[in-house]
Amino acid sequence: MPETTSVTLLGTGIMGAAMARNLARAGLDVRAWNRSREKAEPLAADGVRVADSPADAVRGADVVLTMLYDGPAALEVMRAAAPGLAPGTVWAQSTTAGLDGFEALTGFAAEAGLVFVDAPVLGTRQPAEAGTLTVLAAGPAQARTVLAPVFDAIGSRTVWAGDDAPADAATRLKLVINSWVLAVTHGTAEALALAEGLGVDPAGFLGAVEGGPLDMGYLRAKAALILGGGLTPPSFATTTAEKDARLIVAAGERAGVRLDMAAAGAERFRRATEQGHGDEDMAASYFASFDR
Repeated sequence: MPETTSVTLLGTGIMGAAMARNLARAGLDVRAWNRSREKAEPLAADGVRVADSPADAVRGADVVLTMLYDGPAALEVMRAAAPGLAPGTVWAQSTTAGLDGFEALTGFAAEAGLVFVDAPVLGTRQPAEAGTLTVLAAGPAQARTVLAPVFDAIGSRTVWAGDDAPADAATRLKLVINSWVLAVTHGTAEALALAEGLGVDPAGFLGAVEGGPLDMGYLRAKAALILGGGLTPPSFATTTAEKDARLIVAAGERAGVRLDMAAAGAERFRRATEQGHGDEDMAASYFASFDR
């Protein structure tokens, strides 16, 4: 392996752009591609080389990291990258892809001779920008040395959930964690909506639970966005949250587990999106409580 690890980042949205910057700041050789090139262009100022195509982006890379909208998008882009991929390249798949279609991702990796690592991340815009994401990873031991400088650059902690990436242990863990994140988001949104409807000062609600077992940092963070009108730019967009909620529900169905709250939460995100809040932070679930 060369002294400087060469990393290609495919997908430079909210999370991917921040990850690319941190990889470059860590001294890695970074290339990036995005479907809308104009979103990737600002990364050039941080030393990231922006490629015209996925194939050009991955050519010669030690590690390819995908951070796209969903599993089908990741598969489509990797297929487009195929002419530039070399056998033995490590593919860290960080898109929240869900369980349906996971075999298609691992199948492509096997066909292309790639070393596949299931590597979703825990965190949103701020930890992505700060390089303090938690990486949830599963993959063969031989990939860990190559990935160490990559994961160290984008995160403060790596949790290895297993050695067998096709077993999707990291993705399953990510879905469980996201189910909790979305539940707290909706709980905060509905509590504040009810406070408004009942004429209760939200500061009174937050003050009453302060410092007790019902208090938590995520409640405070999402409440601040709702009450302070700070829903843009989003930390995690409502449309993406709906996608993840439906992946969670689908995973539960595969396992024979009913997830009524997750299903209802997906509908809240859908309604908020219909009301024009799709590109706002997912705390916009708040607006789904009102017919306006």
